[in-house]
Amino acid sequence: MKRSLIFVYNATSDFWSKYIDVAHKIVSPSTYPCDLCSLTHGNFSEKKIWKEFRETTEDGFVFMYKNEFENQYPDYVDVDLPIVMKKTEKGLDKLITAAQFSDIHSIEELIEFLQREEGN
Repeated sequence: MKRSLIFVYNATSDFWSKYIDVAHKIVSPSTYPCDLCSLTHGNFSEKKIWKEFRETTEDGFVFMYKNEFENQYPDYVDVDLPIVMKKTEKGLDKLITAAQFSDIHSIEELIEFLQREEGN
């Protein structure tokens, strides 16, 4: 495994939040607040190209909802979400910030970004 990456959604894990998120993505996708969710998932499931990339990469991926991340990493509760963090010996480093997610417009761009940053 090359890197250990934590992908944090700007969404919570409870049933009603998930239900509302699905409805929001269908009714008004342009105002949906989680760019990571929009990039990696359709309305009901993970996008095929993302799933294939995730299953074939040597990197270790962990996916967390906002509430799970805040509970496990309380020192990072003030980061803007969504975010991708890279585990290091000293803690967590930001790999893709919420602001950077605004500039990633397709799943292909996200994959290219992750591949480009692989050596860093």
